[in-house]
Amino acid sequence: MAEEIRGQYQIAANQQPTFYFIGVTTTKSSIMQVFPRWTKELGRPEVVIEGVDLKLHDSVEAYRQAVAQIKYDPHSLGALVTAHKISLYEAARDLFDYVDPYAQICGEVSCISKRDGALEGHAKDPITSGLSLDAILGDNYFARTGGAVLSFGSGGSTTAIALHLINKPSASDRPRRFFVVGRSARSIERLQQTLANLKTDIAFEYIQNDDPKRNDTIMEQMPPASIIVNATGMGKDLPGSPVTDKGLFPMNGIAWELNYRGELGFMHQARAQSDTRKVRVEDGWLYFLHGWTQVIAQVYHQEIRGERFDRLAAVAKEIAR
Repeated sequence: MAEEIRGQYQIAANQQPTFYFIGVTTTKSSIMQVFPRWTKELGRPEVVIEGVDLKLHDSVEAYRQAVAQIKYDPHSLGALVTAHKISLYEAARDLFDYVDPYAQICGEVSCISKRDGALEGHAKDPITSGLSLDAILGDNYFARTGGAVLSFGSGGSTTAIALHLINKPSASDRPRRFFVVGRSARSIERLQQTLANLKTDIAFEYIQNDDPKRNDTIMEQMPPASIIVNATGMGKDLPGSPVTDKGLFPMNGIAWELNYRGELGFMHQARAQSDTRKVRVEDGWLYFLHGWTQVIAQVYHQEIRGERFDRLAAVAKEIAR
């Protein structure tokens, strides 16, 4: 049966151990320059990185081909998946021998790895977004400020942030209200279903909207010190920003742009209000670092934290910042 499934795909026989980056515009990512230095630091200089560019919401066959290449080629070690995490999971779930609990809850895969010949899928975003968000907020942020969370986008990144906050053990680290604005009724319904069975004291409110002017109004209603997240992909994979230049960020709030490259319109809009409204602006660089190092750690079966993480962060900064 396995041979029959394998026969449906064109499997390239890699000559070197290969780590895949499954995305949209992979050649533009800093990781293409950073990865060779990182893999040497981790004692795996023989590993090369290869980008796989797929269209957003590509065909089922395209996703299955990408996963099958890793599953059936001995020199294909694993992959980091961006932009396609949900679509890839839905198209190729049966090709995985194991998916972790977060992947099952989120219905997505951001990390593909192997263990003893078995293909494994992991959803790392709840971990990586959590590491990044905790570094931005510090302890007891919501108890100290009374801020809420407003996330533009109802896909995997917003799901990951929500799961991280739900699982914070201290109420002082959890917002009382979390607003989600999504353009797609399907993605909002999917997020609602994901969170529906989880016990939480966070009140979630879901809004379907794709009008930036209405997003301005929604954002302006947020209490001071709220966190406004651009989790739409706009500014990198898609043009524009979820809000207009006239939208007012909350006083003393935090604008978190999950992207670190591209137009970054949302980030520039927030920076324009850093003095007048005391907005603190964070880009996606730390998210990028945690996202990649967590996946590489899984694929290489190594721990990357503490001094080792700091060293890799310094190497990346030398090359890409």
